[in-house]
Amino acid sequence: MSCRSRVVGETAELRGASSAQDAGWWCCQRASQGRARELEEVPMSIVGGLDVHRQQITFDYLDTVTGEVTCGQIGGADRHRLAVWLGRFAGVGEVDLAVEGCTGWRYVVEEMGRVGVRAHLAEPAETAAARGRKKRAKTDRADARLARDLLVQGRLPECWIPPEPVLEARALLECYHDLRREHTAWTQRIHAVLFHQGAPSLGSDGLCTPAGRARLEQITATRLSPAGQTQVATALMMLQATETQLDVLRRAVLAAARRMRGPRVLAERLYGVGPVTALALVCWLGGAGRFSSARKAVRFAGLDVTVYSSAGKRSPGRLSRQGPGVLRWCLYEAGKTYSRASAPDHGYYAQVKDRLGGKRAALSQARRIVRQACHLLTELGDDAFAMD
Repeated sequence: MSCRSRVVGETAELRGASSAQDAGWWCCQRASQGRARELEEVPMSIVGGLDVHRQQITFDYLDTVTGEVTCGQIGGADRHRLAVWLGRFAGVGEVDLAVEGCTGWRYVVEEMGRVGVRAHLAEPAETAAARGRKKRAKTDRADARLARDLLVQGRLPECWIPPEPVLEARALLECYHDLRREHTAWTQRIHAVLFHQGAPSLGSDGLCTPAGRARLEQITATRLSPAGQTQVATALMMLQATETQLDVLRRAVLAAARRMRGPRVLAERLYGVGPVTALALVCWLGGAGRFSSARKAVRFAGLDVTVYSSAGKRSPGRLSRQGPGVLRWCLYEAGKTYSRASAPDHGYYAQVKDRLGGKRAALSQARRIVRQACHLLTELGDDAFAMD
């Protein structure tokens, strides 16, 4: 049947309401036509797709036994409402649902796992490319249907779903990276205020030493306007708060790196890789069977060089900058350590630096680190996530 129905019974439990309108979700069911090929290709009893947003989750799933398609929305995207909706699949058999790997996928996948539903995490860019050229307006229902169709046909570009300790470590690293960027931004604001009002620079000491801070206080009091003094005072307070929290986060990151086996192995065997970089490598490159070649790991990290320029709008030879920015930042900092004369590959670093500059030399070493780490993590497999 192709009717839109408001279901009162179980949906009212979502908000303790007496009607499906209060519960905030609706569903419709229709008979599926021309599904014979799909039924043969998919050994699942229920297969579907979800499109997750802050205000609602749109679903579209197919019962491969009866050929019936059910679609609708869950109003209010949170764990409780999703858990109540997933309760309909209890005892159904094999249930497979696909969701794009965008913000919000974590709790969706976790709730699926609690009720025994197999989760499939779709790569957003490749999923959009599989849609092809748009023939009509893109909607949430169309996205959910696309994920379901790709899963049915076995063409869903799936992402690796990390275990919970890896997700927690990733969250710490991302927060630490964000604070580092904020710290740099506030430091740059201070230098910009000094330059804008014609004050002398802080010199080589900068803001990292007590002498540099004392010089800044003197310049602020004698060379800046009242508004400029307020700007500098505000920036210094933000720097102090950021530095305090950075110390807390760094201790948490180091503790996580010490507990996990993979970061310890990488830190011991790779020059320039400290505990923070080693943890980032394990969190984003670790896992059995993640990459079939080290070249793919370099591409995933966003360190590969693009060679295609579309309509002359972008010159070739630039970084793709795809993948996690935290990992790319850590690798670049690790690559710069090869500027030391005692580094094992300092000769190669110096050669590239003379021809192309220090940044390109550091990026070349960063790619080497990724390739070496990929081989080590392939040997470790899932043991890289072992906790002591």
